[in-house]
Amino acid sequence: MGLNLLALGSSRLPSVIRAAAVQGMVLGVLPLLMETKFHWMVGLVSVGTVVVKGFVIPGLLRRALRAASIDREVEPLLGFIPSLLLGAGATIGAVALGNALPLRPEHANLLLVPGAFATVVSGFLLLMGRAKAIAQVCGYLILENGIYLFGLLLITTTPLVVEAGILLDLTVAVFVIGIIVDRIQREFDTLDTRKLNTLRE
Repeated sequence: MGLNLLALGSSRLPSVIRAAAVQGMVLGVLPLLMETKFHWMVGLVSVGTVVVKGFVIPGLLRRALRAASIDREVEPLLGFIPSLLLGAGATIGAVALGNALPLRPEHANLLLVPGAFATVVSGFLLLMGRAKAIAQVCGYLILENGIYLFGLLLITTTPLVVEAGILLDLTVAVFVIGIIVDRIQREFDTLDTRKLNTLRE
């Protein structure tokens, strides 16, 4: 949850990318810590998650940053302090909601549900409150991390097939987004998505 607030409160895009990468690696290791009996599918998805979310996607985003020669989000659609306050409020609300939900006994004392809700909200805030395409991609990554975290509640009943599908979809989506970001940079010489409003049919 702290990584969510770090991403929301930081104006430096490398810090936002780093927060999303570290969060992805932590989530990749979680299934191994939760499993009492090792399953090969769990290990495969965990390794894939750590590699893709922790190294491949952040590497592509850092490359895009270097190509665009930008380092900071200067004029976000939603300010950093309001984003941080909304994120903190969402975290408190997620904890309260997690305590109120009728969870199974083995999930009642875990922070998976509050963490998942808070992460999804933080991802939405980044996705909608930032103007730079790189920050929006990080918001998408954090949003997907929240969905992945919620899916860990089913780790004992499903061998992470759903998470594997999500990871594949995420990889394809980020490559597509990378192509779009490159086209925006070439056309407008900036990664500010507000420039797309100037397009006309």
